[in-house]
Amino acid sequence: MQQPALVAVAHGSRDPRALLTAEALLERVRELRPRLDVRLGHIELNHPLLGRTLERAAGSAVLVPLLLGRGTHVKRDLPAAAARAGHLRIRIAAPLGPHPLLVEALYERLVEAGWSPGSAVVLAASGSRDPDSATDVRATAGLLSERLGGVPVMAAYASGASPGVADAVRALAARGLHRVAVASYFTAPGRFASASAAAAPGPAAAPLGAHPALARLVLQRYDEARAALVAPVRQEHSRELATA
Repeated sequence: MQQPALVAVAHGSRDPRALLTAEALLERVRELRPRLDVRLGHIELNHPLLGRTLERAAGSAVLVPLLLGRGTHVKRDLPAAAARAGHLRIRIAAPLGPHPLLVEALYERLVEAGWSPGSAVVLAASGSRDPDSATDVRATAGLLSERLGGVPVMAAYASGASPGVADAVRALAARGLHRVAVASYFTAPGRFASASAAAAPGPAAAPLGAHPALARLVLQRYDEARAALVAPVRQEHSRELATA
């Protein structure tokens, strides 16, 4: 049985570094699983757009959102794109976060930026009006706090939700926490990541980018969704053998 294609779904950005980052991440995925058909599609702004990627696919596919939590894109845009691709059997994987592998990448990016033990952290995310998205960011903040030895980690947002990154920095300072680093909870460079870094009073971590932990997580999400996609086919094949 041919395995489904892995279609990684990026948001898209006007920053040219975002496309380069997505491509670099998928190269890591291909290195980990060379025989897997790995493709890229964007929700907006960059080519190839997701619809075009799905048009060129055949058989079955697993859509793996390169998104860090639940929100409109995961809940509405991806199912709509899958419904339009009627020639494919499609399963949509869970978003990348929350997950311990993401936390490991965040930790290593903070250390690379010069975070020192004991310093508080603002976890800067893009922001969404969807309450599930905020829940997922707060869950990641909790996991990151544990990974950093229990230091305070406050979730903050570049847009669409509060508190903003600068507000979170001030809130931590009001609690006497003046050593504060910013963790960049973004998959790629862009306007929000740059604005969040600019608000940092201390070290500002780079976006997650093509971190090896993300490549492993993309494959884990693919495998989880693939199991659900393949199971009905196996059951049907078993029934055919039983009645042959």
